[in-house]
Amino acid sequence: MTKKISQRQMILFLKGFAMGTADIVPGVSGGTVALITGIYNELVKTVGSFDHKFLKILLSFNLKKILEAANAKFLIPLGIGIASSILLMARLMHHLLDVYPTYTWAMFFGLILASILFILRTVNNVTHPKNLFSIILGTILGYMVVSLIPVDTPETYLAVLLSGIVAICAMILPGISGSFILLILGKYYFITSMLKNPFVGDHLIYLSVFAVGCGFGLLTFSKVINYLLEKFHGITMCILIGFMIGSLKKVWPWKTIVDSKLVNGKLKVLTDSPFMPSELNSDVIVAFVIMLVGFSTVYIIEKLSHKS
Repeated sequence: MTKKISQRQMILFLKGFAMGTADIVPGVSGGTVALITGIYNELVKTVGSFDHKFLKILLSFNLKKILEAANAKFLIPLGIGIASSILLMARLMHHLLDVYPTYTWAMFFGLILASILFILRTVNNVTHPKNLFSIILGTILGYMVVSLIPVDTPETYLAVLLSGIVAICAMILPGISGSFILLILGKYYFITSMLKNPFVGDHLIYLSVFAVGCGFGLLTFSKVINYLLEKFHGITMCILIGFMIGSLKKVWPWKTIVDSKLVNGKLKVLTDSPFMPSELNSDVIVAFVIMLVGFSTVYIIEKLSHKS
């Protein structure tokens, strides 16, 4: 029994690590990874259970009941995985996006494209008019979100708090990246630069304020999603699938820079326009191969999950 529990916790840690890695990238959602790996419903339900009933259990100071009510065997390894990934992978993902942007986006495009196709298979009667309408609606909304122009917001504790609330709501939704929302709000490089050196200056204070915002947003918005999944599961899933389809614009590997600015001496893209490469050179071929690897990865994960 202990062996089975430890194996499950390790798998949850790895899933959390994958979610955290995805959340770092502007354009990829940790919610998408949760949906791919089959833990989305349990995650939303678990976080949504933190209400006044849980508060009463918490005030009882009965550790066993608290851990059971919080679904700790699920949430703790997953949370450790997410936190570990954000702390360890922030620098690497910045490097990959700076040095190998086309290849990195190609991998994520393949992952998300495969995810859309496999998650579509989980929806009953997907061709029903209401389901098709929900997918189209989600696609339009997702496309609009990833097409938003970044704005400048003040670097105050209140602005960071609000950014955390909004970003975590996006992170819960598959297809809408919390990192991209931070980019729109002008807080992505502000927060991620602090994650690289959390103990320098007032970085830890800003990160703590941001974490509080994330916690508040997670507790409130997860209840909304949990309610929609329970009452309108098919329609909600179709809208989430639409979000993922709409987000493909953001992760398409080939883009023309429309607007950019210098941040800490580095040129950062604010808005871009996707295009199809006109020449089939070695870089394009490698990118498509990587895209296929990303697609195949989801296929393998899906097959293994069915076997287990």
